[in-house]
Amino acid sequence: MRIATWNVNSVNARLPTVLQWLEAAVPDVVCFQEIKTVDDKFPREAFESLGYNVEVHGQKSYNGVALLSKYPVSDVRRGLPGSDLLAEGEDDQARYIEALIEAPRPIRVGGLYLPNGNPIGTGKFDYKLRWMGRLNAHARDLLANEEAFTLCGDYNVIPTPDDAKTPSAWVTDALFQPESRAAFRALKGLGLYEAGELGNQPPGTYTFWDYQAGAWQRDHGIRIDFHLLSPQAADRFVGVETHRDARDMDKPSDHVPVVIELAE
Repeated sequence: MRIATWNVNSVNARLPTVLQWLEAAVPDVVCFQEIKTVDDKFPREAFESLGYNVEVHGQKSYNGVALLSKYPVSDVRRGLPGSDLLAEGEDDQARYIEALIEAPRPIRVGGLYLPNGNPIGTGKFDYKLRWMGRLNAHARDLLANEEAFTLCGDYNVIPTPDDAKTPSAWVTDALFQPESRAAFRALKGLGLYEAGELGNQPPGTYTFWDYQAGAWQRDHGIRIDFHLLSPQAADRFVGVETHRDARDMDKPSDHVPVVIELAE
């Protein structure tokens, strides 16, 4: 089974590129982030024509996540538990979707778009850290069920200096703050396995290059898109691929897909 995560940075604006990649890579399950559309404007039929069941948790103009599966899905969740932790007047943004993939060996897949958190020292950074706390609590609950699952998506965290071409460029950014990195380590510390580490991907395996300042041409990338696997999913781990070539497609996203393969 092949499971992909991809921040597409507006699914309607990049639909031909996204479809071209899907037809070539043929993942069984896909989690999209930053679809930037409400549910009824999501191009469902285009993906259904490729054989996918489609679940969407959208938001107008911003955020939004979707899950596609060539297998039936059930137990669909839209939104992360813990909305009671929102600050007064704060919206619970469309950043999380989860479903049980009913393959011959089922797996639960959670697709997430973690808040960016910039600028630091503002409520946006506080929201990021609270959201990571909610994700940690949900991951603990999932682990207690002792089932195979992956929490995949755009984590908006640069975990280590090796995950950036130029770490010094990110020292004032929310993605590289000690608190963000500590929250990511705490998540892994629950007993989750990061696919890039399982697959021994080398430093310099980036997943995001900004559109500005020639970042792609100079390979000034960062690695912020991850699959975190439960022990039961890690036992089935075969490999991981970072589809760098997608950044060079026509009208690309600033992120590239990351695909894991699990044994059936």
